[in-house]
Amino acid sequence: MLAIIRMIVVGFIVGALGKLLILGNAHIGFVMTTLLGIAGSVIAGLAVHLLSSSQRDKPFHPAGFLASIVGAAVLLWLAMKFGWFVK
Repeated sequence: MLAIIRMIVVGFIVGALGKLLILGNAHIGFVMTTLLGIAGSVIAGLAVHLLSSSQRDKPFHPAGFLASIVGAAVLLWLAMKFGWFVK
């Protein structure tokens, strides 16, 4: 249960920071920001996992956090490019 709460909190932080990187008219709320952050983390984590052969036993790494923010920003940019989240 604590892992789910941690995932939601980190997802929101990552999603909010990803929104700050993208300058645009993205009007999304708490739930979509959190889902954007979680999805960005998953996509960035998979990409880093495929591209690197570093140690994977650590639960948190600053580079992974930065990659998650970039992943969330890319997802938001793609969503805005296709016309989602824009009023």
